[in-house]
Order: sequence, then C-alpha cells, then structure tokens
Amino acid sequence: MSSAPITASLLYDLAQCPRRVELDMFRDPTEREPISAFVEMLWRRGAAWEAEVLADAGADILDLSGLAPDVREARTLEAMQAGAPLIYGGRITAGDRVGVPDLLRRTGDGYLPIDIKSGRGEEGGGDEGDGKPKLHYAVQLALYVDVLQTLGFGAGLRGAIWDVRGEEVDYLLDAPRGARNPSTLWDAYLELLAQARDIVARRTVTRPAANAGCKLCHWRGVCTRELEAAGDLTLIPTLGRALRDEVSATIPNLTALASADLTPFITESRTVFRGVGAERLRLFQLRARLLCDPSARPLLRVPVDLPTPRVDLFFDIEVDPLRDFTYLHGVLVRRGGDNSAETFHAFYADEVSPKGERDAFAQAYACLRAEPDAVIWYYSKYERTLYRKLQKAYPDVCSPDDIERLFDPARAVDLYNDVVTRATEWPTHDHSIKTLAKYLGFRWRDTDPSGAASIEWFDRWTRERDPAIRQRIVDYNEDDCRATRVLLDGIRQLAPPADTAA
Repeated sequence: MSSAPITASLLYDLAQCPRRVELDMFRDPTEREPISAFVEMLWRRGAAWEAEVLADAGADILDLSGLAPDVREARTLEAMQAGAPLIYGGRITAGDRVGVPDLLRRTGDGYLPIDIKSGRGEEGGGDEGDGKPKLHYAVQLALYVDVLQTLGFGAGLRGAIWDVRGEEVDYLLDAPRGARNPSTLWDAYLELLAQARDIVARRTVTRPAANAGCKLCHWRGVCTRELEAAGDLTLIPTLGRALRDEVSATIPNLTALASADLTPFITESRTVFRGVGAERLRLFQLRARLLCDPSARPLLRVPVDLPTPRVDLFFDIEVDPLRDFTYLHGVLVRRGGDNSAETFHAFYADEVSPKGERDAFAQAYACLRAEPDAVIWYYSKYERTLYRKLQKAYPDVCSPDDIERLFDPARAVDLYNDVVTRATEWPTHDHSIKTLAKYLGFRWRDTDPSGAASIEWFDRWTRERDPAIRQRIVDYNEDDCRATRVLLDGIRQLAPPADTAA
C-alpha cells in the first residue's frame, strides 16, 4: 500500500495538473502563493450550497459529517448494511482508496454516490465540450464507485452531480466519451488512479506545464520559475502538456525548436510526432523563435482585412458562471477613430434576479442596435454565445434572428478567433487580451485585473452592496473594452515578416 491514501480530491487535482499533486505532497508549503480571493469564494459558496441542499433533503437523511474519520467510516458501513435511504458525509475506504462522497443514496441493493457542486454539472460555454461530463468531477465519482463495488455496495458504473442549478446530472462512467472517442470515463479513472499511485509512491517525477489553470494555482510561482529556466515547450501558445511530452524527447526546449532543421521530421503534411501536423509544427517553431529573440516584434502571418467604420463599438460582458448570471455589459463607443472622445456605457444588473439580468441585457442590446453602421469588436465567441443564451431566456427583448444579425461577420468581428489566432503572432506565452494589451503598453487601473477577480467582486457586492465594489467592477469592464481597442489599433500597425518559413 502507498504511504498516502488516494482520495477523490487528489484525483480531482490530478485530472487538471499532475505537478500540483506532487508539489502538494512533497514540496515545502512555505513556497506556495497565497490562496486567491476567487478560490476562497468558491470554497465559501460551495459550503453554502451544500448546506442549502442538505436543508432541502428532508428528515430522512443520515448526517455523519461531524464525526471523527474512523467513527464516520464505521457508521457509514453500518448505515449501508442497514439500508439507510440517504447518507450525508459518509466515509468509505478500500485498500489505498478513501472516499468522502457528499451523498450516498440507496439504489436497489447498492448505493449511488452523489457530489454537490456549486458549479454546473457539465461543461459549458458554447465550445465543443458543451454539455459533456467534467473529467475532474467524473474521477471523483469513479473513486467512490470503485470503493463501493469493493465493499459490496455497488450500483453500477454511475454516479451523479447535484449542481448549482439544482439539477441532478447523471454520470455514466462506462459510456463512450464521444463519437470518435470510444474510451470511457472509467478508463480515464483507472489511468489516473495508476498515475496517482506512482506519484504517491514517488515512482515517477512530474513536470510542470503552462496552462490557463495556472493563474489560480498556489504553486504558480514555483512552476513558472521551473518552466522559464527549462525553456519548456508549453510556454508556446496552444502547445500543451500532451504535445510537449510527445515532442520533447526529440526537441527538448524552446531554443532547440527555434534552431531546429524540421526537414527530417516532416513528410508532406505529416510529422513524426503524433498529433502534430507539418503546418502546426512550423507554426510552433515560429512562436519559439519569437519567444527566444529579445528583439522580436509581433507580426502578421497572413494579410488581414480590417474594416474602418465611422463608429467602433468595443464590447465585453461579465458573467458569474456559478450563478449562471450575466451581471454587466460594457460598450466603449469611438467615433471617427478619435480615442480622446470615446464614451463608455455600462449596463449593470443592479438586481440579482431574472428582471435585473433581463433589463441589463435589453439596455445593452438597444445600445448595440442604435448604431447600425458601426462595427462591433469583441474578444472570443463567449459574447455571441451568451447573447444567444440570453435571447432564449428573454425572448421579449429580441428574436434569434436579431442576435444573428447583431453578430453578422459583416458588422461584428471576433478579434481573437477571426484575427489574432488566424493571422497574427506575438512574442508572448499566450494570446489572452490581458497579455496582448499589456504587451502593447496598456495598463488596467486595478492591481488584480481578471475575470475571476470580477466574479469575486460581484459576489461581495451581492452581499455588501458597496458602491465602491460596483464601481471597481465597472472600471475593470471598461478597461477590458479599452484593451480591445488598443489591441485592434496595434494589429493595424503590424507588418508581415520577411520570412516565416522554417
């Protein structure tokens, strides 16, 4: 048996970052960064939602949450043997696996594990993962199922998430993960369980990898220093852990990729690296060269035709995904290209209710429609996705066709997908609006500007109603809109490179 137990929370972290698991176990905790206010908010809201669900569960629930671990485990086993209908805060173990599922519900002769989450039970946001189970939730449920089966209380390879909407989302752990992916969530669990055992027993050493989740991790400082010292390939935008591991045995770091002769690795459109085509490998090399050259400047890979309207509308929204609530729409209006005369309009949901959300949406939609000859500039598909969703929720504001006309490519430009990723390259580690606008010299007024921070501020505002917090949110959104304008103007100044070939 390994020296430390394999828990559901360990697998949750492992599904997102193996390095974090190893650092949590073996690194000096004094090297950690402070826990962010956003993460603390998630913990607080998770506890509050769990308490609310428990209160609504009724008198039939057996609450074991306040007991010592060994007593809790014994009482959980006794309760399952007695056929208790619903157990809260139980503890189950089998070998090195330890599970503390939020709920165990009797189903036939066994028990179904249910976790209570303060977020949505499935992936969301309008991308290709929309509506699919979350891997980090699934592996937690799978561990509970594994232990229950070992103890003789299994109810099949399934569990459930009770999410923030009050919906019970089924997780069928033995179902194929997609039309092109016959593997199951149970397969993923078994792989992660084996990886966890290797990490706990120190049979393997993990490597850091840069990704979007690093920003909220308490080990971000440690990993950033390691990545930069190693010239790690994941510092290249869109080159993730899996591709790094595939390529790095042959091309170990940024410097090696920047100077490599790629000819031996390429045959027509393919390369010797699984999952990396020839065009993509050349693109990664170009990005490596930009990162390795201190004098590098951003450039255009292909020509881009940007409209020059009389009126520009720079558009950004703020959403609390845990409440599934859009709380702010910002529109920065610039006329005749004159930055000194631009005006900002904030449409804030002062009431945290369907009426408050609907009214802010209606006002923002009216503002965007009031300039029919303007071009709307936004950053990522999220705004369009959310406006489609808001239209469905409030059909009296506008029709589906109205939303499609609003985001018609003839008058609305997604700078991220239509321009930045398709046509430009930057000497930066990612292509977020924060990174690119800061590279161009823009500075946010707030010391901690991020979408996560805005959600935490909004959560505080809902409880305190402090006008200063509300203004901080509005100022942040205005700066995001202005950063979009700075980026557009910066792209207009880019020139194509003399030679982008490998």
